[in-house]
Amino acid sequence: MTSIYVGNLPFSASEDELRALFEQHGTVHSVKLINDRETGRPRGFGFVEMDPAAAAVAIQHLNGADFGGRALRINEAQERAPRPPRRPR
Repeated sequence: MTSIYVGNLPFSASEDELRALFEQHGTVHSVKLINDRETGRPRGFGFVEMDPAAAAVAIQHLNGADFGGRALRINEAQERAPRPPRRPR
């Protein structure tokens, strides 16, 4: 399974809308929109999981595509780099 990063989403986007967009290119296993931990408001990006072949096609066709008036930025998700520990306040 391949995890796809989807950036520059409109803040009004829903998981169902994102699923419908990606299902045009293959079976979608999961969709997750990311919200701010403190405010709960959308951060404008998310992740979609698909089979590798379908993910490659979706990335090729949807990167730069207009979605809700915004050009999507789509690529294969990268592992998150470790963050340095926070300094005490």
